[in-house]
Amino acid sequence: MSDNGESGRGDNEGFDTGDEFDESDLGDDNANPLADLSPFAQGDEGTNLDDDSDFELEDTEYQDDADRVYDELLARIGEAAPQPRLEATRRAVELLGDPQATFPIVHITGTNGKTSTSRITESILRAYGLRTGLLTSPHLRRVNERIVIDGQPISNRALAANWADIRPFIDMVDAELIASSEEPLTFFEALTVLAYASFADAPVDVAVIEVGMGGEWDSTNVADGQVAVFTPIALDHTQRLGSTIAEIARTKSGIIKPLANVVSASQTDDALAELERAVELTEATFAVEGSGFELLGSNVAVGGQVISVKGLAGTYTDLFLPMFGDHQGHNAALAIAAVESFLGAGSQALVGDVLAEGLATATSPGRLQIIGTEPTVIVDAAHNPHGATALAAAISTYFTFDEVVVVLSVLEDKDARGIIAALAPVATRIHVTQSHSDRAIDHEELAELVRDGCSDDATFTFDTFEQAIEDARDWAAEAPRRAVLVTGSITLVGDAIELAAAEKWKQ
Repeated sequence: MSDNGESGRGDNEGFDTGDEFDESDLGDDNANPLADLSPFAQGDEGTNLDDDSDFELEDTEYQDDADRVYDELLARIGEAAPQPRLEATRRAVELLGDPQATFPIVHITGTNGKTSTSRITESILRAYGLRTGLLTSPHLRRVNERIVIDGQPISNRALAANWADIRPFIDMVDAELIASSEEPLTFFEALTVLAYASFADAPVDVAVIEVGMGGEWDSTNVADGQVAVFTPIALDHTQRLGSTIAEIARTKSGIIKPLANVVSASQTDDALAELERAVELTEATFAVEGSGFELLGSNVAVGGQVISVKGLAGTYTDLFLPMFGDHQGHNAALAIAAVESFLGAGSQALVGDVLAEGLATATSPGRLQIIGTEPTVIVDAAHNPHGATALAAAISTYFTFDEVVVVLSVLEDKDARGIIAALAPVATRIHVTQSHSDRAIDHEELAELVRDGCSDDATFTFDTFEQAIEDARDWAAEAPRRAVLVTGSITLVGDAIELAAAEKWKQ
């Protein structure tokens, strides 16, 4: 996940109540049997399931209601400008009766690999028969993707009903904050409250929560994770989190709660020292990749890879993972350690068949995802040098392309030079453009950076993404073993997935 520095599908600044949504928008009680449900309704089923309705993204009857919820969220301060505070979110969940305390939590932070690790962890837990909640960010196409219940994005109907339930309390906290000369709840703060309320309403047996940005003051941290998970920590969001890996790790270590079980990917010495300090202060347990668990091996396979992992309590061999890249193998090893920590405090081996099912059914959209064939089009959400390096390695190892055209857009607060340097070895040519984001670097400015890192002959500039990708696909179709790689910005990846679906690139 990606961190929230990239707003999911829009860069929202300022606060405006806009076209407000209330319960009456859902119709009368007879038309909407959920109108009288609170986030803590009793019963076996919450608002994501119903005998009379398909509660997946296709529930178009409630699309307008869901769109109004998203519009209200977008009217708030955007994810690019998070407020370094917990009090506002804590006040909101307190008014709701602390929904985040009604289920155990696996809390995941880091710089790269958060979303994939979260999704793999959730998939394994669900394979065990647990009803799961999953919060990730940002989304690629629709905000429903961020709140997942039992493996399915929250339905439009449930999204709208839960928002109607919590909206009076959100308004109350907004009023209190404004009276104190503070900013109202931000997009991500309000979304976090909505997610926790939705999970309590479902209800779920366990929630896997991806941190938005940092950790210590991220709004998700109003919850106490029984397991704290750290993916690799690198430089990103330095304006917000600090200019050194040690500073960033210190902020991220704030998710470690007293007596928690902590598992971490391999880290630099500076990052590891900060995590060890936090573990000692909280009397938590700590397992690190390399000494506590490890990826024993990975072999390229059709549709992904076959991995073997030494976990905290068992060794698991020949497991199919439908994801490309050695880094995804490491993410899977971390997820396995996280699940071992959650289910048996790291002392009980996982059931082999259940683990195999959980890994084989895991997905991570927007991460080395093939969205087109003839020619092959791949998207990847790498948006910093660390992620771009892993992407370039995967392209070289897991695919057999002779030539690759990279379609590139980068946001202003990212290390564009570092991203370009990482991608240059695998790029035959680079199509420079910009996504729909207001924070995208101007394509002419980005092109100058690309020319500095590559040759003029390999650099092509396009005013729009549509032009860039059309030309890239035409070029790739001219010869066998050519491919298109769209990367550099999560918003660009989202644009590509939308266009691919509309034009049916993948038959």
